[in-house]
Amino acid sequence: MSSSTTSAAAGTSQEESFPPPSVPVPAGDPASTSSSLRGGGGGMTQAFCFSSGNPRIEETRGVMHLFSDDAVSSSSPDLPVGRKPLVCVFGVPDHMTYADFCQFCASFIHHILEMRIVRTDGMEDRYSILIRMDGQDATDNFYRYFNGRRFNSLEVEVCRILYTVDVQYTGYKGSAEHPHTSPMATSEQPSCPVCLERLDQDTSGILTTICNHSFHISCISKCSDSSCPVCRYCQQQPEKSICFVCQTSENLWMCVICGFVGCGRYKAGHATVHWKETQHCYSLELETQRVWDYAGDNYVHRLIQSKTDGKLVELNSHCMHSSDGCESCNCANSGLNEALLNSKVDVIIKEYNDLLATQLENQKLYYETLLQEFEEETEREISEAVEMALTANSKVQKKQTKLDECVRETKFLDELNENLMANQEIWKAKLSEAEERERNALRAKDDKMQQLEEELKDLMACLEEGNSN
Repeated sequence: MSSSTTSAAAGTSQEESFPPPSVPVPAGDPASTSSSLRGGGGGMTQAFCFSSGNPRIEETRGVMHLFSDDAVSSSSPDLPVGRKPLVCVFGVPDHMTYADFCQFCASFIHHILEMRIVRTDGMEDRYSILIRMDGQDATDNFYRYFNGRRFNSLEVEVCRILYTVDVQYTGYKGSAEHPHTSPMATSEQPSCPVCLERLDQDTSGILTTICNHSFHISCISKCSDSSCPVCRYCQQQPEKSICFVCQTSENLWMCVICGFVGCGRYKAGHATVHWKETQHCYSLELETQRVWDYAGDNYVHRLIQSKTDGKLVELNSHCMHSSDGCESCNCANSGLNEALLNSKVDVIIKEYNDLLATQLENQKLYYETLLQEFEEETEREISEAVEMALTANSKVQKKQTKLDECVRETKFLDELNENLMANQEIWKAKLSEAEERERNALRAKDDKMQQLEEELKDLMACLEEGNSN
C-alpha cells in the first residue's frame, strides 16, 4: 500500500469516525496530559491521553474523554445520559493480537463500524481500543455483555469498557515531506492492503492498527501474529535491554558477533571496552538498528532507514555534480541518474555482501572457539568424573575386601562359639558324673569307716571281757 493510501486510511478514521472537537486542545497543554474529572452528559467523565503510530516514523497524539466507572454501577443500572455509540475497551493486555480480540467480540463484530488501536499514556504492556458501532442499542448490548467479562478462562484479566464522550487530536509528529493530510483532500478512497478492496464502512468494519494502517476487520482477523501486515510494526514491544555491566537502558549497542549488550561512549563506554577486549569491531545500535564499525570509526551503512517516513535513503547523500545539491546543476538526464543510482546500488550490494561474509566468518570462528572450549571443558569434566569414579571404585573394593574379611572372621567366631557351647554341655555332664562318683565314694568310705568303728568297738568289748575273766 502506498504512503498516500496509508495516510488516507489513517485520516479517515481520525476525522470522520472519531471527529475532533470544535475547540481543539493545544499540544503540550498540561491539561491534556493528565487525567481530569469534569461534568458532562449527565455523569462524571475522565480524560486520558493517548497516542498511535510508529514512534520512529510518525506519531499522532490526542485525548479521549470517557465516562468514569461512577457513571454506571450495579446499584444504578441506568446507562449514562447523553452517551454515543462510541466505547473504549480500556487496558487490553498487549499479548492479545488483533485476531484474538476480534474472536473475543465475534458475536458483535457485524455491528462494529470501526475499531482504532491506541496507546494510553502511563499504561505499559497494554493498549486501548476505540470502537464505533452502528447503533446505540448494539452499543448498550455490547457494554452489558462484555464489561467485566474475562478475556479467556485461563487469565484473570477482565474486559473494562467505558463509554466515550469525545476524542480530541492534539498533535502530529512525522515527516515534513509527507505531512498528515486529511482524506477530504483526495478523491481516491483508500483500500485494504490485504484484499485490495475499498475500505467502505457500510460494507465491512474497519480496524486501524496502532501504527495507523487500516484494514477490513474480516481481513486483519485472519492474521495470527501481533505485527502489522504492512510495516511489520509489532504492538507487543520486546523487553527493554540493559547494559550487561552497568545495567543502564540508554544508548545501548549490541555486538553482532557474540550478542554482548553495552552502553555507548556517551555513557560508561562498555561497548567500546568490549571491542578493545575482544576485537569484535561491529556493534548494532538498538535504537536506530544501525551498525557501527569501531575499526573505521563510522557507520557501515550506505543506506539507512529514515526516521521521518521509514524509507531507505543514502547516508550523507549529496549530488555528485554540485556541492549545493541537484537544484543548482543540470541533472535533467534521468537515464544517467538511473544508471548512476544502479551502479551505486551494485557497489553497495557488493560491499554489504563482502561485509556480511566477513562477519559471518568471524562469527563462525567465534562460536567454533566457544564450542571447542565447551568440548574441552566437557572432556575435562568427564575425565575428572572418570578419575573420581575409579578412585571411588578402588575405595569401594578396599572396603569390600575388609568387609569380606570381617564376614569370614565373624563366621569363624560363630562356629567357634557354637563348638565351645557344645563342649560346655559335654563338660557339664562329665562334671556332674564326677561329682556324683565323688559323692558315692565318700558315702562308701563313710559307711566302711562306721562299720570298722563298730567292729573295733566289738573287738574292744571282747578284749575287756577276756581280761576280766
